[in-house]
Amino acid sequence: MKSPPFLLNLTMSFWKTSGYHYGDIIDLSEEKLIPLINAMSRHDLVEWLSWNDPSGIYSDEQSLKEFDKIMSREEGIEILLRQCEENRVC
Repeated sequence: MKSPPFLLNLTMSFWKTSGYHYGDIIDLSEEKLIPLINAMSRHDLVEWLSWNDPSGIYSDEQSLKEFDKIMSREEGIEILLRQCEENRVC
């Protein structure tokens, strides 16, 4: 039996389907990066942030323990953009 389409979208990872690797997006211009971010789920953002900053608190479990709330998708986008900017070599 096939899963309903909305369930398939929940299990598809941007990182598995896009052909991009975590490090690829750091060097993209903001013009190219924004459409990619818009294609990412909150889970995809958490996955990238956890890879890029292993000592950060991004997972729901860690966030609930530390801050008593989870990171929103919008917060994840802001953090990802800031980290990309900070990691770019001029």
